Amino acid sequence: MKVNGFICEGHGVASGKSDNQRYPKGTLNQQLPYFKERGLDLSTYFLGTINLNIAPYHYKIGNPKYFFVAIPWSVYIPPENFYFFDVVFFFRDMEYKGLIYMPDPLTKVDHIQELSILELILPRISGLSYGMNVCIEIVNEQLQLFKS
Repeated sequence: MKVNGFICEGHGVASGKSDNQRYPKGTLNQQLPYFKERGLDLSTYFLGTINLNIAPYHYKIGNPKYFFVAIPWSVYIPPENFYFFDVVFFFRDMEYKGLIYMPDPLTKVDHIQELSILELILPRISGLSYGMNVCIEIVNEQLQLFKS
């Protein structure tokens, strides 16, 4: 399914852009080795997320590409589960393959996202800015979208 959304500002913790002293290099940087040892190598992607607001849509988790249970990546919070879903990001007549990154809402204790926000892990893409409207395509079997 293709859906349009706009790029919005996130918490800045995935990339390390925030003032959060617990994760100065970003949460993704700290999680990277845990994902890699379970078969997901994110080293070719930019280690931050693009936050995409897809309102009025929200999601329901189907069969993710990856699901990791009880990852003990931080000494500050309990272990978390993580979902990853395939995504294609369309920008300036180009297609970029990546992943939707989703800490399990049932185990996430910090930096909670709205159900209309998807966090995208993609290669570095020049020219993106907050407020831009873009299109993504997801695999319906992995993540279903519904209008609110």
